[in-house]
This record gives sequence, structure tokens and C-alpha cells, in this order.
Amino acid sequence: MPQFLTLLPPDEARALLLSHLPAGTVDSEPVSVTASLNRTLADDIHAPHPLPQFERSTVDGFAVRARDTFGASDSQPAYLTLIGEAPMGDAPAFEIGAGQCALIHTGGMLPNGADAVVMLEYTQQIVGAGSPRPNEIIYKTGRKDLATTKTEIEIFRAMAEGENIIRVGEDVAEGQAILPQGRVMRPAEIGGLLALGITSARVSRFVKVGIISTGDEIISPEESPKPGQVRDVNSYTLSALVEKSGGVAKRYGIIRDQFEALKDAAAEALSECDVIVVTAGSSASTRDMTADVIRSLGEPGVLAHGINTRPGKPTILGVCNGKAVIGLPGNPVSALVNGYLFVAPVIEKLLGTLPRPIPTVLARLTVNLPSQAGREDWWPVNITVNPQSSIVKYEADPIFGKSNLIFTLANADGLLRIPPDAAGLGAGEVVEVMLL
Repeated sequence: MPQFLTLLPPDEARALLLSHLPAGTVDSEPVSVTASLNRTLADDIHAPHPLPQFERSTVDGFAVRARDTFGASDSQPAYLTLIGEAPMGDAPAFEIGAGQCALIHTGGMLPNGADAVVMLEYTQQIVGAGSPRPNEIIYKTGRKDLATTKTEIEIFRAMAEGENIIRVGEDVAEGQAILPQGRVMRPAEIGGLLALGITSARVSRFVKVGIISTGDEIISPEESPKPGQVRDVNSYTLSALVEKSGGVAKRYGIIRDQFEALKDAAAEALSECDVIVVTAGSSASTRDMTADVIRSLGEPGVLAHGINTRPGKPTILGVCNGKAVIGLPGNPVSALVNGYLFVAPVIEKLLGTLPRPIPTVLARLTVNLPSQAGREDWWPVNITVNPQSSIVKYEADPIFGKSNLIFTLANADGLLRIPPDAAGLGAGEVVEVMLL
């Protein structure tokens, strides 16, 4: 019976595992940018042209020469002659000269000669005697159809050059490196590439993770359990975690507690996948053989057997012939929590994903939480809003339950970490919660 005589801290164990794995080793493939959400870029991307490609207005108003508005105020407005309207989707066919302006809409192209836009709120239209109402004025190629009168615009605010406009290349310059290799595609990145006309990008292919569930007592979710049997949960929760992290899961079924059967299944998965995860078979039991199977698959074999954390102390971390092989406890909460701690980081390293912060929130703990000094504990918690507090707006309410109760996680908003140098946390302390 193996004994957990040396328990590595989780951070140290994870660093040890990742140090044996190369970064960004999976192949790449081209995909449509519209289908690239959550994929990891395999190449740096440069802008093929500046964005925007023309000077454009950021507001509805009047295109002006800024110097024609200097000194303008509510009590002493500037007066400019309206000469046309900048068309949407086309270049204006006129130029703004001294003492002139043109109506322009948000996103419209700035006429030549103009270098600022006055918002409509700071203007007033004055129509000369006998001229049509403002909404009846018709412009042809930038010139007023009725030339017998002129329309003047009162400007009540002085404008600075460049105010309320976007310059050519102000967003990105031509040739600029806009997205680095390893960036995970989000909605903003997708929109940015499409704005530049980039419709295809190379991304890392999905990391293939083989998942093996073990135990004579385990049956598939479709079956009705007999006394002493339980449905397989871990294969499916871990598959979901894998897919959320940028991988694709291949389930190898439920393997009975037989060394040769588990060894054969693991060898098959090792030949077909980038990572193997075995659930159950990692604790100190005469029937638990995952560590021995990992040692038989290749060098260097088991790197750590026993992590100084709760839940998940029996976790096994190994590398066989350059591929990670991870043994997780059979208890569903232990398996999933340690999947977040070890499986997800492995997938991200193989993808070549750039480091990114884990979403967290600060919250005030509602009750005392005990802990054993020297051990890192993870507690599932609910997050609620505290309307009475103006500083820490959230409260963390721990969910108490044993590590084989999956709904302690299903009902949780996040995980609270108690560091190993603490002997627990007190009610009222401000804590950091990792959001699930």
C-alpha cells in the first residue's frame, strides 16, 4: 500500500509537471475568424492596412475648420456657412473652406479641409429669408440646390483640431502587430480582425485529452445502479472542463480494477492523445494501480504522488514520453477541483496560450473556516451581493459537503483558497474567490 510520505504544495507540483512539457507543441490549422472564439492564435497577426482608412466623425454634427471656431461661446457664437452634407458610405465631393461647414453623421468621412466636428448640441441653424426649412434643403454633389439664399450655423463652442474625429490609422497603423501568437480569441479580437478584412487565421488545434474512468462500482449514466454501484460523473465533468480549456475529450470508457486492462487502455490513449487523465485509482489502496500503470508507460513516469491540498491529496502527476498523464481522485468534487488546478494549465501550455489572469472577485467571508496549517484548502462558495457595503460588495458563503457530493460544486459560484500558511479564515475576512 503506497504511503503519502511526501506531499508537494500544489503550486510546486504544477510547476514540476509543466517543466517537463514543451509549450505550444500542438499543430495549427486555419479557421474562419467568425468560428475562432476561444481558440488560441498560432501566429502573430499584422494589420494589412491602417484602421480607419479615412478620417471619420465620432459624433453627429458639423465638420469645420477648428480655427474658424476659436473664441466661440454661448454669448458670442461663431457663424459658419453650411455648404453641404457628407454622404454616408461615400467621399464628400466638396471641400471645407474658410468660414464654411458641412453636416456630418457618426462614422461619416470628413471632407477635405475640415479638421474637427462640432456636436449638434453646440450648434443652431439660422435660415435666411425665403429659404426652405432645414429638413427641406436638398444637396446635389455637395452643393445646395437652392442657391438664392444661404444657411448659416451658429457655433457655441470652440473646437480643438482633431476633436470628435478619428485620424487615419488611429486604431492601428499599417503593418502594426495587432494580435500576438498565443492570444485567446474573444469577441473583441474577432471584431478587430474582421474590421481589417482578415477572415481567416491560424490557430492551435484542440489539445486531445483521453479520459479513463476506473472502478468496479462505476456504471454509465444511462444505467440504473444496483446496490453499491454509482454512475460515472467524472468522465463527463472533466470532458466539459477540457473543452472549456481549449481541448477536445475522448472518453475511453469505464475500466475495471484490473492492472492489465487499465494498462492497455492507458497505452491506447497515450498513442492517440496529447494528455491522459485517469480518474480514481490514485489513493492509497491495494486496488489502486494508476501510479504503477503510469510508471509502465514511459519515462520519467510519476513525478508526484500526493499533493498537499484538500480536496485531492491522492492526485498523481506524471509524464510519459513527453505527454502528461494525470491521475485524479474518484470523488467528483476532488476530481473537478484538481482538474482546474492541473489539467487546465497543461492544456493551456500545450496550446501556447499566453498567461492570463484567472477571473476572481473579492468577497467578505460569512463564517469561520477551519484549515490545517501547511495544507492548501479549496472551498466551494456562493457569492451574494451585500448592498450594505460600499467597499467590499460581495459575500462568500461556504458550501459544506464531502468530496463525493457533486452538487456542492454544482451549487457553487466559485472556489475559495485557504493558503497553506493559514490555520483557517475568520468570518468577516476579505478573501479572493476564483470564479467557476
